[in-house]
Amino acid sequence: MGDKSRAFVSKALEVATQNPDFLPRSFDLEEMRKDVQLFESMYPIVVALTQLQELVDDTCLAVGSEAYAAALQVYNYAKASGQGGGLDAVVGEMGQRFARKPRKAKVQEGTVKSEGATV
Repeated sequence: MGDKSRAFVSKALEVATQNPDFLPRSFDLEEMRKDVQLFESMYPIVVALTQLQELVDDTCLAVGSEAYAAALQVYNYAKASGQGGGLDAVVGEMGQRFARKPRKAKVQEGTVKSEGATV
């Protein structure tokens, strides 16, 4: 619940508590009060967890970026060591990270290609 919804729920509980006569007998005001109290008790925990998650995400992103930069250095050093160092297979495997996928042939507007011929 956002701030507007929290204010709405709080106001509804206040109205219901001060004017219980207009509510149907089946409405459980005490259950509503418990739900609101539990939500309000949990709200600071949720906010703290959200902030913690953001910090963890930021740290993970920073560390991942540093690890990737270091991996690029290793790859470049391995490539620069030249052939014969026994690293050719590994360099080739690492180089697949940068391989480009072939582009699909573009179809020109207004023409249709069928079995290699333009119709």
